[in-house]
Amino acid sequence: MPLLEAQHIVKVYPNGVVANNGVSLSVEQGEIHAIVGENGAGKSTLMKMLYGLEIPTSGQIHLRGQPVHIDNPHKAIALGVGMVHQNFMLVDSFSIAENIALGMEPGGGITVDRAKAIQDVEKLSITYGLQVDPRARVDRVPVGMRQRVEILKALYRGAEILILDEPTAVLTPRETNDLFAAIRNLIHEGKTVIFITHKLREVMEISDRVTVMRDARTVGTVQTKETSIPALARMMVGREVFMVVDKPPVKRGQPVLQVHNLTYANEAGRALVNRVSFNVCQYEILGIAGVEGNGQTELVEVLTGLRSPTAGDAMVDGKSVLGQGPRRVREARVTHIPEDRLTNGVARDASISDNLIIDRYYRDPFAARGLLSLNSIRKNGVALIKQFSILAQSSEVPVGSLSGGNMQKVIVAREFSSSPRLLIAAQPTRGVDIGAIEFIHQQLVDKRTEGLAILLVSADLQEVMKLADRIMVMYNGEIVAMLPNSADLTEEKLGLYMLGAARQTPAELEAAL
Repeated sequence: MPLLEAQHIVKVYPNGVVANNGVSLSVEQGEIHAIVGENGAGKSTLMKMLYGLEIPTSGQIHLRGQPVHIDNPHKAIALGVGMVHQNFMLVDSFSIAENIALGMEPGGGITVDRAKAIQDVEKLSITYGLQVDPRARVDRVPVGMRQRVEILKALYRGAEILILDEPTAVLTPRETNDLFAAIRNLIHEGKTVIFITHKLREVMEISDRVTVMRDARTVGTVQTKETSIPALARMMVGREVFMVVDKPPVKRGQPVLQVHNLTYANEAGRALVNRVSFNVCQYEILGIAGVEGNGQTELVEVLTGLRSPTAGDAMVDGKSVLGQGPRRVREARVTHIPEDRLTNGVARDASISDNLIIDRYYRDPFAARGLLSLNSIRKNGVALIKQFSILAQSSEVPVGSLSGGNMQKVIVAREFSSSPRLLIAAQPTRGVDIGAIEFIHQQLVDKRTEGLAILLVSADLQEVMKLADRIMVMYNGEIVAMLPNSADLTEEKLGLYMLGAARQTPAELEAAL
């Protein structure tokens, strides 16, 4: 008998959108069950119904063989179902122990026994191999630890079934490995895990079975050991997915971005970017490899006007763009796909059409004599939705109503459509499905072949090696290697530079510019 079953689930929203259309799912006790599908396939909607955030229009949910009506998260938690959302739901100013115990604090009346809460969290973290510092403030710990806090929150409330929604979307490779070890510990302790992801390599590594969804329906469920990445991709997309990009050889052109001795220090005086010098040229993708947290984020934010440098300079087509704000950078024809789409990429309450012109609303054809041309804005939105295959009911729906992957497509559409000279792409495929990854990768290569200069930052080393013409490795805020992406370059060789175990000489770095 399955532990959890969803039978013929239908979810139709008041606006007529069918998010689930006869979806069925069967999860066994003690398994890691992956759910995959393209953006908008209905995965998250199904999980929200299992957790009580949404109520099915029709269909039935069975838990341990009994029908259940889960109409709110409190009921789900009481039934032993917990969920860790892709966007964490934590109170930044609270400690880890306070976040985990929130609403179930030990003590009586108006008093809270903080020492007991810390003790309980320490015991829980040891039991499940989810190491955290209970006393640390949430806003001062890395993203991997915040995710462990979310998992511990669910376990603290007695979760036996744990739903993880895109749990590795914001994790480094090392944090992902730690998470997978923790998931295996959860299974060893008798828990059951439902794992939603777009990353098929992770599906093959961690799951026991896989359910594939497409177009709001269930395509099928397979044993992981009996399938393959190409087979799963074909089930997800409904066609053959080519895992390579057509990347014709081109000759590197003149420098578009020239960075010289760029330094950025934080308030404590620590140089997070330390005397960095490099060029990005026409007809090339310069990839930045490195474990997250080694200065890549700060470098990108300085180059795009979100931070002011401490020293050094950066020029686009010979003109300095530093310390003048994002608009000045964009007017120099620099576009930016940010790594955090929710904070820096979109205005969630604004429409898709408005988000697509948010950096150019004051220019022709979207404005004339101080007035917006609503017709031009709408036409632009409709055209880009079609061109970039954004799944949305119309161009006027709020961006915040889209799935994470379709939100990312809105950003990519905006940044690719502005005739840039330089594109700075930070984690451009984070949280998008395999079909969209294929599309974005080919777009990046096509733009490079047309003469665009591209600076690519990605935590996915395979992505960097697939797309980049040269690879710059950052470690501890410095450039430690600048390498041509040749056939003899391996992940192992790059890994030595990424971990600080190898370093090029200053002469080698200068010659590689």
